[in-house]
Amino acid sequence: MLTGLQPGQTGELIWVVDASMVITLGGDPRATVFSTPNLILLMERASREALRPFLEQGEESVGIDVNIRHLAGAGMGTTVTGKARVTAIDGKKIHFAVEAWAGDRLLGSGTHVRAIVAVQKLIDNLATLSPTTGLTNLNPLPGPLPTFQTLQVTIRNRIATVTLNRPQALNAVNIRMTAELEQLVAWLAAHPQEVRVVLLTGAGRAFCAGDDVRELPELSIESARELSLRQATLYLAFERLPQVLIALVNGDAFGGGCVAAYSTDLRIASHAARFAMPEVRLGWPPGYGLAQLTALVGKARALQMCLLGNPIKATQALEWGLVNELVPGTQLMARGQALAQSLLELPAEALRATKRLIHLDEGAQPKVAHRADTDAYIRCLQLPDAQEGIAAFADKRPPRFQGP
Repeated sequence: MLTGLQPGQTGELIWVVDASMVITLGGDPRATVFSTPNLILLMERASREALRPFLEQGEESVGIDVNIRHLAGAGMGTTVTGKARVTAIDGKKIHFAVEAWAGDRLLGSGTHVRAIVAVQKLIDNLATLSPTTGLTNLNPLPGPLPTFQTLQVTIRNRIATVTLNRPQALNAVNIRMTAELEQLVAWLAAHPQEVRVVLLTGAGRAFCAGDDVRELPELSIESARELSLRQATLYLAFERLPQVLIALVNGDAFGGGCVAAYSTDLRIASHAARFAMPEVRLGWPPGYGLAQLTALVGKARALQMCLLGNPIKATQALEWGLVNELVPGTQLMARGQALAQSLLELPAEALRATKRLIHLDEGAQPKVAHRADTDAYIRCLQLPDAQEGIAAFADKRPPRFQGP
């Protein structure tokens, strides 16, 4: 923890009460109010804001005690403010007086204690407590770069060029590629000095056709669930890497391949590139990536892509904010290298801090939404329409869905 924290330090957080924060009492919609758990969360998060300027890299604050009185109600659409004031400092335990207000009306008050912890220690403890629930190992991997079969990785002048290398399968992500991407991400996490920028592209005429549908019939439902959660965690890990990731989208980026592209920090596409979330045409919803897509293009456009499943052209992707820049295909790698070189000329720690802060998300939902995505995907995967979708994909024919 950095020096300078004193009693009296304050933090404040403002929310607008929405449908995810309320409870309806007695079954009467007129009695829909800001819920007590969310009231407590608001005040806890205000305390976290007070501590944020005093955290070192790799530290976080966690709540360890709370005593709150809920004094008044607030309806949907109300602007509520959480306020926290440091009252005592006991080593790495920080005590707060907390309040929640709606205008000049006090909604709740009480006390709260937070502890400053090392994030890596927390991760290690969770792994120890729940060894069977670790769906992927993305802990930093020191040592030499692993050997890959489905990836080509070259490193030159602190720029790593990563090529998805299953061109005959349009670079579809199978189980092996998932594991190798996990290894690569873990290795990159441990080598921020050796590699500062990563260029991600695909071999052949596609960037990535998505998850390998041909493997699905061979997987049990639990294996399919685990694989989906691993892939979701993998792409979310892109934003935690110390390197700047740039996708060079040379062709189709569909499904999981589209998620891989928009999970990077910057995206350059060739004019021939197309983007799609076509899972519904196979009989299931996307297993992950919906929150990230909605954050990039907005709700209406995310619905259009995911409900219809149709590809959009590179020009439309540029207009929607799904990509940052378009170039001719022959210039794609050169433009990526030039952009990477310009990033190398900027201060490394400032870039890492900027990336971390922009990706930082105070709301829990965007970081856990993939769990609901995967649940819906697995549920639909067991229905007849999904089986028909898989069969039609294998037979290269249009599916004949049963409907309701």
